[in-house]
Amino acid sequence: MDVFRSLMTRLGLTVNERKSRLVKVPEGSVDFLGYTIGRLYAKYGHPYIGITPSKKAIHKVRLRIHEETSRRWDCQLPHERIPEINSILRGWCGYFNYGQVTPVYRRIRRYTEQRLRRWLMRRAQRQGTGYRRYPTAYLYQTLGLYSVPTRRAAVLNAKA
Repeated sequence: MDVFRSLMTRLGLTVNERKSRLVKVPEGSVDFLGYTIGRLYAKYGHPYIGITPSKKAIHKVRLRIHEETSRRWDCQLPHERIPEINSILRGWCGYFNYGQVTPVYRRIRRYTEQRLRRWLMRRAQRQGTGYRRYPTAYLYQTLGLYSVPTRRAAVLNAKA
């Protein structure tokens, strides 16, 4: 830790003692810039050290989607709300495009579809989940909801 502090001092940076800690990566994990760095498991159970979006980052994007589909927006039309939701999803997927993201993308996609269907049902003053009334094709093709990629390589980024 002393070596780290002296390096940061030479760079003109200060170390936040409250947030800084030493971690042995195979046994522990660390959250940094929205990612969790630590031990992950490959498809057939082989361990490796990798990165994935942190639980806090996933929770934050879910809260933002929840807010964009809350009751306060019931008076707006779907074509006014969809661009806001698309902006959130596109930005989040663009930033979190490294590491093991496919399972997280799937969870975010399902959550967004579920929240949007419930919001649409509430706007129509109907009860239920809306799976029959608003099928997946309607959400993506008619309303124009951003399709969260099913694999990491499908996300466009500045490097491509």
